[in-house]
Amino acid sequence: MTSPIGPLTGLRVLDLTRVLAGPTCTQMLGDLGAEVIKIERPEAGDDTRGFAPPFVPNTKESAYFVGVNRNKKSVTLDIAKPEGQAIIHRLLEHCDILVENFKVGALAKYGLGYEQLAKTHPRLIYCSITGFGQTGPYAPRPGYDALIQAMGGVMSLTGEPNGSPQKVGVPVADLFAGLYGCIGILAAVNHRNSTGQGQQIDIGMLDTHVAWLANQGMNYLATGENPARLGNQHPNIAPYQEFPTKDGYLILAVGNDPTFERFCKAFGQEALLADPRFATNPIRVQNRQLVTDTLTPVMKSKTTAEWIDALEALKIGCGPINTLEQVFADPHVQAREMVVEMAHGSGETVKVIANPVKLSATPPSYRSPPPVLGEHTEDVLASVLKMSASDIAALREKGIL
Repeated sequence: MTSPIGPLTGLRVLDLTRVLAGPTCTQMLGDLGAEVIKIERPEAGDDTRGFAPPFVPNTKESAYFVGVNRNKKSVTLDIAKPEGQAIIHRLLEHCDILVENFKVGALAKYGLGYEQLAKTHPRLIYCSITGFGQTGPYAPRPGYDALIQAMGGVMSLTGEPNGSPQKVGVPVADLFAGLYGCIGILAAVNHRNSTGQGQQIDIGMLDTHVAWLANQGMNYLATGENPARLGNQHPNIAPYQEFPTKDGYLILAVGNDPTFERFCKAFGQEALLADPRFATNPIRVQNRQLVTDTLTPVMKSKTTAEWIDALEALKIGCGPINTLEQVFADPHVQAREMVVEMAHGSGETVKVIANPVKLSATPPSYRSPPPVLGEHTEDVLASVLKMSASDIAALREKGIL
C-alpha cells in the first residue's frame, strides 16, 4: 500500500532559501512529504521570480522559479525588522528543520544564527548552504555556480582539448549542493529520532564540487598530474565518446574488452583484435587518438538510427545526442513520467520536471504547485501561529508582511 504523501510527512521545514541550491534542497524535502514554509521578501520575493524570460505561459512566474518551488507555502515576511524576527522565532516552535543560504553570519545579525537558535530550540536541524562553508579563508565570500565550477576544477576538465575551459550547461554546483544538503538533513533527522538532538549541517558549494570530481579527482590524486580536457572522451575508457554518423552524432560507450571484441567482430573490424595497440582498455586509452581515427570512418558508414538498432541488439552502450525537445518526447522519459502538470495559482496549468526518486511504498507527491508570492501568508500565520485577522492586517500595514 502506498502513502498518498510521503516518508517525511509530519516534518515541517522553515525555508529561508532563494535562487537554486537551497530551493533544490527544500523542494526535495517537500516532494517527500514535508510541509515547507518558504519565507520571501515582501513585494520582491525569491530573486528567481525575476530570472526571465522565459515565463511560464500565461503567468507572471519565471520558468526558473517554477522549476524548484513546488510543494511549498509562500509567506512574505521582512526578517530585517524585529517584528519579522519575532514571527520566525514563533514559527520555529512548530518547525523541525530550518534551511538557509544566506552569507556566513548574515542571519546572526537578526538573532537567527544556529548558535543563537540552538539555545532555545535544541531539537532544531539547521542546514546552512553557502559558497564556501562556515569556516576557512573563503567563508565570507559569496558563492555563484559558475565561480564554483571554475574554482572547483570541473571547468578545467570540460571542453575540447585545444579550446577554452567550459562550464557545464546546467548549474551543477548549485544542484549538487542542494542535494548534499538534503542528504545531510535526512541523516540529522535520523540522528534526532534516536537522540532528541538537533544539529547544524554546514554545506559549502566548493566542498560538494570537489566531492563529485569523482574519478577525475582520483586520477589526479593517484598521479599528481592535472587531467587534460578530452572533449567528449572518457579519461579512463576507450572508445567511450561521441562519433559522427552518416546523418548526425552518436555516443558509443564500450565499457570493457569483451564489448570491444563483440563490436569488432560484428562490424568488420576483426583485424583490430590482433593489433597490440587495441589489445586492452588501458592500451586503447594510451592510444585514444588512434582509436578515434580508426573508428570514425566506420561510424560514418551508418545513420544514427541504424547504429542504435545494431548496437542495442548486441548490448553495446550507445545513444543519440538529444535536444531537449527530443528528451521530453522520448518514449522512455514519458513512460517514467518525468513531466508533471499542476494547477497553478494563476489559474493556468504548469508543467514541471518530476522528482526522479522512485520509492515503491512512499513515492514523491505533487500536492501543491509553485506558489505565487505571499499566497499562503494569512493561512500559515492563522493556522500555525493562531494569529487573528486583525493582527495579520496590522503587520501588513507596517510592511512586515
